[in-house]
Amino acid sequence: ERGPESRTGPLHLSVSLMNPRVVKTEAADERLTPPATGAAPAGGGGPRAPVQFIELSSSDSDSDGGVGGSAKRSRSAAGDSAAGKRARVSAGPVVGVDVPPGFLDPLPAPPQPSRGATKQFWKAGDYDGNPAGGLEPPPSASGLEHVRVHPKFLHSNATSHKWALGALAELLDNSLDEVRNGATFVNIDMLENSKDKTRMLLVEDNGGGMDPDKMRQCMSLGYSAKSQVANTIGQYGNGFKTSTMRLGADVLVFSRSRGKEGKRPTQSIGMLSYTFLRSTGKEDIVVPMIDYEKNGLNWTRKLRSTFADWNTSLQTIITWSPYGTEAELLEQFSSIKEQGTRVIIYNLWEDDQGDLELDFDADVNDIQLRGGNRDEKNIEMAKRFPNSKHFLTYRHSLRSYASILYLRLSDAFQIFLRGKEIEHHNIVTDMMLKKEVTYRPVATNGLPKDSNMVADVTIGFVKDAKFHIDVQGFNVYHRNRLIKPFWRVWTAAGSGGRGVIGVLEANFIEPAHDKQDFERTTLLARLEARLIQMQKDYWSGNAHRIGYVGARSFRSPETGR
Repeated sequence: ERGPESRTGPLHLSVSLMNPRVVKTEAADERLTPPATGAAPAGGGGPRAPVQFIELSSSDSDSDGGVGGSAKRSRSAAGDSAAGKRARVSAGPVVGVDVPPGFLDPLPAPPQPSRGATKQFWKAGDYDGNPAGGLEPPPSASGLEHVRVHPKFLHSNATSHKWALGALAELLDNSLDEVRNGATFVNIDMLENSKDKTRMLLVEDNGGGMDPDKMRQCMSLGYSAKSQVANTIGQYGNGFKTSTMRLGADVLVFSRSRGKEGKRPTQSIGMLSYTFLRSTGKEDIVVPMIDYEKNGLNWTRKLRSTFADWNTSLQTIITWSPYGTEAELLEQFSSIKEQGTRVIIYNLWEDDQGDLELDFDADVNDIQLRGGNRDEKNIEMAKRFPNSKHFLTYRHSLRSYASILYLRLSDAFQIFLRGKEIEHHNIVTDMMLKKEVTYRPVATNGLPKDSNMVADVTIGFVKDAKFHIDVQGFNVYHRNRLIKPFWRVWTAAGSGGRGVIGVLEANFIEPAHDKQDFERTTLLARLEARLIQMQKDYWSGNAHRIGYVGARSFRSPETGR
């Protein structure tokens, strides 16, 4: 994010300026009025403040401007020169001059707004932006060396999510963290893009929302204000970017925040669009954003620079988002009330067959995955064995996965999926013959580590184990969040370990960035070894009670029994 003292902006669009005007919104008591401080007209006097974009790199260069930017002008100048040469060559008959094939062809038309070259996530990173026509970018205005972040990084960064439902869970985490700011629900639903009739994904909550500064932090790479806040899940400052880009090429964020510490209420719109960056050949990540401030009953355009810059951002959002006018954008705030955030992901990724990766049709109250995560045999088994339903369906069903995603969920917070509430579920209720085991990590010298490093493990047979179905594994949580669902630690020959499931919360090991595994450390290896032994001990002592005969006994290396 650039402060008020910064001069350079990464993107300049050639658009005609709109006169400030009043726009009627959905709510009868909310009107949009021009800024209280009149914006200088284009070409007016006074110093020019920073362009209303965030640049997600430390680059001070404006070499990769958008339509009408400096890079565009450089390319246009080069193109005009080449065109002039062509005109001179072709002005008269060419005698005794050999020119390469296609030399006299007209220049190609400028790129038009369109979706990327591929609609498949795993192939979307295959491009190289080159907006300056091969020219080197001008040096930084500060004279300092700087690092540029190419838009391709958005894609490569999102590949940390191998599983699309894991990416969706990141967005649920953000909403649950907002409970401390008054959030009582999160709603996940499907919307339709009015421009092209494609489907979009909505994630909306009524948390504290984001003021303009927090919105820019949210859109920045690696920034997290939650890492030092107790009882929150997010900690790396990367989840929003990786999760949204894993689910679709583009995301539009609407957020409204109450005024705090004497400040007025604000609302902001930001667009992180891989399609826009790719189609315009950007070499830096730029994010157009616009802000509003409430004065009485009216919403006023809030300028961080000039009205020309604000309008440039608006026009970019209108061009590359599902909404064609400022009024249509403002309508999205009608469902937010006094505070909250509305995230719309569009240009959703497709699979190899050209179908959306997210399946909205299999169940009108669910969002499911197609392809390898979906096992029709397991779906049929889940109907016969309801106590094993979550084990059999969590890989393809968001409703199933989200119901076990949190170990504890306050009654005051609700998760809605396509109009129907998700019922929180603890798989302990699916167990029989339960047993409680306390695990404390032990150092290599045999002494216990921190006394607070403890995990209470509940282990037992799933109630369907009497049918001898192959259901087993431990649900391992970290700070209330499920990291490893049904972790299969013991793979035995034959039927050993079947039907044994467990639950524990291990806050002494660190999750990986995608929150689908733990960092491979000695602590994790010791926990895994202990869980294997727990399952073996439990199996050998109880397998006969559900009809298994000849169960082997396993000697514990810790107790010698």
